[in-house]
Amino acid sequence: MVDKRVDPVTLEIHQILSILPHRFPFVMVDRVTEVVTGKYIRGHKCVSYNEPFFPGHFPQRPIMPGVLILESLAQIGCILAYVSEPFDPTSNLMYFLGIDNAKFRHTVVPGDRMDLYAEVTHHRSNVWKFSGEVTVDGTLCTEGELLASIVDRQP
Repeated sequence: MVDKRVDPVTLEIHQILSILPHRFPFVMVDRVTEVVTGKYIRGHKCVSYNEPFFPGHFPQRPIMPGVLILESLAQIGCILAYVSEPFDPTSNLMYFLGIDNAKFRHTVVPGDRMDLYAEVTHHRSNVWKFSGEVTVDGTLCTEGELLASIVDRQP
């Protein structure tokens, strides 16, 4: 019998920065722990009290803004698209086009590690659709369906 397992791809922050156009404070993926190209990706973001949004969201009870949790899913989806069908990040960008069925089920607070998961649900040409979820310690915090497209960078 032939073993059909695929060795998982892992990426550390310097590799992530070579794919994503984002920089501090908007890099929302710290590490990719597993990728099966064209199928799914797993990674995480470590949430620190030093994040620039916590002093205002909220001063007495800091929670991570939901829109930034969704941004982390969009970024890990971009990494999955890049690893699946590499594009030149110096001449192309992946734009987040939309989100459907976003649900926020549990808060994310300083000290949490957000475990990110996204899987391809549809791909045609330069358009990608992902289903994603964020968990902390096995508790589902956020889920949604994301749509993105690879476009040419403008000069």
